[in-house]
Amino acid sequence: MIETRRLRTRQTGQSTVEFVVLSLVLVPLLLIVPLIGKYMDIAQSTAVASRYVAFEGAVRHSSSTAGWKSDGELATEVRRRFFSNSDAPIKTNDVAGDFNAHSNTLWFDHRGKPLLPKFVDNVGVKTTRESMSQPLGAFHAASLGLPQDNLYTGRVNVAVANVAALKPFDTLDLSISRLTTLLADPWAAQGSASIKSKIRNNGWDPLGPFPYKPLEVLGGNPVVGLALTLFEFGASPPNIGLVDPDRVPADRVLDAYP
Repeated sequence: MIETRRLRTRQTGQSTVEFVVLSLVLVPLLLIVPLIGKYMDIAQSTAVASRYVAFEGAVRHSSSTAGWKSDGELATEVRRRFFSNSDAPIKTNDVAGDFNAHSNTLWFDHRGKPLLPKFVDNVGVKTTRESMSQPLGAFHAASLGLPQDNLYTGRVNVAVANVAALKPFDTLDLSISRLTTLLADPWAAQGSASIKSKIRNNGWDPLGPFPYKPLEVLGGNPVVGLALTLFEFGASPPNIGLVDPDRVPADRVLDAYP
């Protein structure tokens, strides 16, 4: 009977030691796994925010009526719409506040501290505009009056707060950065009038796409006009400087119904 009691006591003590040892391993694991999931969620929001910044550049590029948005304006919008509470309304000039009501309810550590405690310090936006690297394309773009700073990159940087008393996250200094680059202005025409305006330009530039002005002045001379008429066997002189994008030459039209 005494041996049986000693065996039970020994088994109970062994179970207690095993439980303590497993707790030392499992408790940090139970804290770390959700934290890593929260880091991944912040990284995903950072990627989506960078796309938003890039698409804003595609809409508000240099040739648009609205013009470029500043990094400060975009940062304010991104903080409220992507890093604040998930049910935040989309309102103009809405600013994310550094309090729990404006914080994402999932982005807290095990102590109840926010992973992004101060939006201005933790979330930043950097935009860059670059020119096309094709020399021939850049030459024609300049002569046609087309904008060349049309490669727009939106970068969002997020600094995540350290988690105290949880190694190695107490000194991790995690920084998440994502960027998206778009062709903001593809040089697409807005219609036949836009094509005509770009091609005609001022007409005096010898390096321009259509330096028609000198010929137009020359063709306006009555003597030259008469000579051209005789040269063309009675036909009317050419209309120098005419640009009609919608007119198809007769030799390019198929006669489907003879």
